[in-house]
Formats: sequence, structure tokens, C-alpha cells
Amino acid sequence: MSTYAQKKGFGATVWDFLTTVDHKKIAILYLIAGGIFFVIGGIEAMFIRIQLAVPNNDFVSAGLFNELLTMHGTTMIFLAAMPLVFAFMNAVMPLQIGARDVAFPFLNALGFWLFLFGGIFLNLSWFLGGAPDAGWTSYASLSLASKGHGIDFYALGLQISGAGTIIGGINFLVTIITMRAPGMTYMRMPLFTWTTFVTSALILFAMPPLTIGLFLMIFDRLFGANFFDVANGGNTIIWEHFFWIFGHPEVYILILPAFGIFSEIIPIFSRKRLFGYSSMVFATVLIGFLGFMVWAHHMFTTGMGPIANAIFAVATMAIAVPTGIKIFNWLFTMWGGSIKFTAAMHYAVAFIPSFVAGGVTGVMLSAAAQDYQFHDTYFVVAHFHYVIVGGVVLALLGGAHLYWPKMFGTILNETLGKITFWLFLIGFHLTFFIQHFLGLMGMPRRIFTFLPGQGLETGNFVSSVGAAFMAVAVTLLLVNVVITQVKNKKVGNDPWGDGRTLEWAIPSPPPYYNFKQLPLVRGLDAYWIEKMNGKTEMTPAEPLGDIHMPNNSFIPFMISFGLFVTAFGAMYRADYSWGLPVLIGGFVITLGSMFFRSIKDDHGYHIHKEELENEDKGVKA
Repeated sequence: MSTYAQKKGFGATVWDFLTTVDHKKIAILYLIAGGIFFVIGGIEAMFIRIQLAVPNNDFVSAGLFNELLTMHGTTMIFLAAMPLVFAFMNAVMPLQIGARDVAFPFLNALGFWLFLFGGIFLNLSWFLGGAPDAGWTSYASLSLASKGHGIDFYALGLQISGAGTIIGGINFLVTIITMRAPGMTYMRMPLFTWTTFVTSALILFAMPPLTIGLFLMIFDRLFGANFFDVANGGNTIIWEHFFWIFGHPEVYILILPAFGIFSEIIPIFSRKRLFGYSSMVFATVLIGFLGFMVWAHHMFTTGMGPIANAIFAVATMAIAVPTGIKIFNWLFTMWGGSIKFTAAMHYAVAFIPSFVAGGVTGVMLSAAAQDYQFHDTYFVVAHFHYVIVGGVVLALLGGAHLYWPKMFGTILNETLGKITFWLFLIGFHLTFFIQHFLGLMGMPRRIFTFLPGQGLETGNFVSSVGAAFMAVAVTLLLVNVVITQVKNKKVGNDPWGDGRTLEWAIPSPPPYYNFKQLPLVRGLDAYWIEKMNGKTEMTPAEPLGDIHMPNNSFIPFMISFGLFVTAFGAMYRADYSWGLPVLIGGFVITLGSMFFRSIKDDHGYHIHKEELENEDKGVKA
């Protein structure tokens, strides 16, 4: 085991990451992959905003604009926001509950590779005959009419990726339920762990409806079924129900971990315990529960009738209440605190008014009569970007600054971080605030150009300038990351000095076994309690002993690769003679890998007590 800590060559490092089942390395993989997709989605957004900067623009064609629009939304939601949220869940949650890993390390790796191969498959559509072009929601009437294989890439790619997400959600649930350290009761769990718990439950119930909808669409597109084809007795509105029964909880799958990140940042940099902890937990659970009762507010104009509309309108208004509780709790946490304005804290403070603006327009849209006016205008575009960018993206950027030292052992440059923050915040509000007014003036969503003299020129130009600011900010963040990692200046276990929870009690980055001895948790903010008693380390809950660890495995990569190959075979089955053999070959790779996994006698390995003691002596020497 002593060789583990030695510097590896490039090839060995790549192999290590291809086969790893360590939650901390999988977090880094999610961070890198999600970051790349975030940049791709951002470039697509820039093309959209350049096209709409001036009237009658011909920067891109109408068909390419539809592809850009579809891929921007799909990439940002499924391939950027979700994996980046998963990166923080993987990196932080097991440490916060005092666990040595997640419950199913093999499945954790499988979840990542399924996500990645699904995302790559979806993006290969750009090079293989055209990307999906029916909007990120892919409404059935548009999808069935779409020529080429764009929508097939969408349905199959999201199916593979979604399987990884479901696996991740189950894994996190089991981890939190079964692997908490001694003394870590549910009501002593940090808020980020609570949000991970509720989010994982949402994934478990929200992803299957999307999976079913995508299966039906694949059968409609590839095998001539008629689930959604109205001319042959199908029902196109059913797709909307399937999609939004997933799609609205998906908003909370993204925003709840963001709430969790801010619930860690604000107490640390206010030097105060989170105000109203139990009410925050209750609000988190209530948001998760109510999140499943509001999906049809996306469908007020489909003719469901006044009773259905009224029920969903009331439920949508009700969900604002637990969110409001959280906003006041964060404000009260800061009230009277000794606030330290780090880059992470900047994001947390800016999040509150930005997200509230998104919440207010959400309540406006929840009134069905008003929604008839706002529906399919830029007002809706402004609303959901205020929620997703003003909530989720600000949390991801703030969380990156907060947890970078814990993940990599280095600290991002604070000055560059603050410049990035101001550029991003100004750009965000410039881009989307004015879109509310464009929407109220009647500008429809998803149009690729507009005529001069309609009063839309100024708003669109300002919006495009704001997008450029955000692009510069993201570039600056990447520069910051490169500079930080090149300097490689190491930090201690609690670089902010005010860490409150268990992850700050162990070295940065943590050893591969996380905790030498499982910690004894005496209350909420367990590490803070120990610090208040004059200790620098957690009190152990067990004597030093051997630690059992899982072996690395290449099988998750192979299972995912097999499904990637299968998807190509399924899609081209009718077009080319090689389609069916490729489909069968892909299944053979996947099922063969599963079979190999089931007969392989893999018991992992043990880190012996003597090695742990020697490490201690090495550190002291």
C-alpha cells in the first residue's frame, strides 16, 4: 500500500481514474466531465445570443438554431448541472456523515460511466447527421416529425445517462441510511447531507417516468409504434405528462443541493450556527414532497380544464412557503454574524436576491390565467434562468470555491474568484433581467430572428452583451483553476479556519480511507463542538484497526461502453446491414461484463493497523 502515495506516471494516473471506485476520485471525474459539458452548453448559448443580438441576423440558419437551442437546454440540465451537483455529493456527503466510502462503490463508478457515455453519444449527433431539434423538452408532435436521427440520439443518449443518475440516487440513499458515524442521528446531519438525501429520493421517483417516456418515444421512432401519434390513435399530451412528472421534480433535484451548499457556506463565513436547523430540514423535505404535485403548471394551456388548473396552481403557490422559510433562515444566520466576505460568501449573498426574483416570477406563472399570457414568451425563459443560473450555477461556483481545498488540497485565488463573481453576476442580470420585459412585449420563445421596428432590438442586444460577460467570467474561472493547480500550494484540513462539519476534521485532500477511526458525533456541527472543547481532531468512536477497502474495477467502464455500442446498433438497424450485428455486439459486451462481475470473487483488500500507525509516525517525523 505504501506505493499508493507515490507519484504515478500519466498512463498509470489515467488507468487509475478509468478503474477507480473511490468516491473522491469519482467526484473529480464528475467535476471534469460536467465542467466540459458546461463549457459546451455555454458555447451553444453564445451562438444563440449572437444570432439574436440584432434583427434579421443570419449568423446561423433556422434549422441550426433549433439544434443549438435543443442541445443547449439538454446539455445544461442533464450533462452539466446534474453531474456537477453529483460531483459535490460524491466529494462531500460521505465525509460529512463520517463514512469511509459510499455503500456501493462499484455502482458509483458505473453511474458515472453511464452518464458520460450517454452524454458523449448525445453530442456525437453534431457530427453524424444533425443534432436533436425539437427543444430540450422534445414534445412528441415535434419529435415524431423530426427528420434524421437527431431525436434518436436524444432518446437513447438520455436513456443511458438517466440509468447512471438512478444508480447514483439509490447509492446515496443507502449510504446515508446505513453508513452514518456513531452518534450521527438524522437530526445531526449537516444540511448538505439532508439535501442530498431528499434529492436522491426525488431521483428515485422522478427518473422512471422520463425513462418510460423515452422508451415509448424510442419505440415510436425506431419501431413504428403509435404511443404519441394522434393520427393512429396515440396521444401527444401523454408525453408532456411523462416529461413534466420528471421535469418539475428535476428542478428541485438541482436546486436542493444548491440550497445545501449555501447552508454550508453561510454558517462557515458568518461564524454562526445555521439559524432554525430543524425548520430547514422540514422545509427541505416539504419541498421534495410538494415537488411532485406541481408538474402540470407547465401545461396550463393544453386544455386540462379549470379544476385541474386550479389544483396545480394552488400547489405551485404552496411550494413557495418552505422556500421562503429557507430564505429567512439564511438571512437570520448572517444577522449578527461575524461575516467574512470570501469569494464563496459573495456567491451565497448574491444568490438570495437573484433566486427570490426567480421565485417571484414563478408565483406569477403559477396563476393559470396569467400563464395564458406569459406562456411560450421570453418571460418564461427569464424565469427559469433566474432559478437555474441564479440558484444552481451560483451554488456550483460558490461550492467550487468552498470545497476546492478539500477536493484538491489547494485553494483558488480569492482575488480572481471575486473578479469572476462580479463579471458573472453582472452578466447574468444583464442577460436575463431584460428578458422579462421582452416577454411582456410579446417576444416568443424559440424564434431564431425578429424584425426591426418591433421594440425588441435594445433588449436583445443588452441580453447578448450580458452573455459575453458571463463567458468572460467562466474563462477567468478556468484560468484561476490552472494557476492554482500549477502553483500547487497545499493547505491544511480546515483552510477557512471556521469549518463546522466532519469533512474539515480530516486532511485535504482526504486519504483514500477517509477516516482512520470512525469519529464520535456529539451533536450538530460535530467538528465545531470538538474545537470549542479545545481539540483539533475528532474523538474516535472505535479503536484503531484494519480497514476493509474495495478493489478498483474496469467493469463499470465496459458495461457502459457496451450500452453505448448497443445504442448505435439500435439507431442504424434499419439503415445499414451492420446495425443489427453492432446492436447484438453491444449487448454481448454489457451482459458479458455483468456476467464476469458476477463470477469474479473480489473481496477487496485490507489496510492493516500497522500501516496506519506507520503513517502517523511518518507524519510526525
